[in-house]
Amino acid sequence: MRVNVVVNGEKRQADNVWEGESLLYVLRERLGLAGSKNACEQGECGSCTVYLDGVPVCSCLVAAGQAEGREVRTVEGLADGDRLDPIQESFVECGAVQCGFCTPGLLVTAHDLVARTTDPSDAEIREALAGNLCRCTGYEKILDAVRLAASRKENA
Repeated sequence: MRVNVVVNGEKRQADNVWEGESLLYVLRERLGLAGSKNACEQGECGSCTVYLDGVPVCSCLVAAGQAEGREVRTVEGLADGDRLDPIQESFVECGAVQCGFCTPGLLVTAHDLVARTTDPSDAEIREALAGNLCRCTGYEKILDAVRLAASRKENA
């Protein structure tokens, strides 16, 4: 099967896709976008979170064929060329990146929260990030990064 998808604003095509392949597999292995991580393959960890038509999804749970003709935005697509997105800058500044395995999914999820919530409370941040597991940071630096990005958006 052939899958045509717009990824990070660019039309892309993957050939010989097996019917059971996940969007995550196609992104990583067929299109060379290794930012989204493959950890649990059950939608439990959030490391593979991407936008699908503007909605965050666990790409390990989306069959590649379901993405036919749709728009996908990965963690690679958050930056504008060499300029990092404010959520990415905040993660770096706050030390919210440890081993980096969970970071792509956290960035996409946090990006979505900051885009739709002007001044998220700590409870809203925790709720938004509840589907993303991190084994390194203890989450406090991640919360700091989301708060910082939200405050910068609010003051922009």
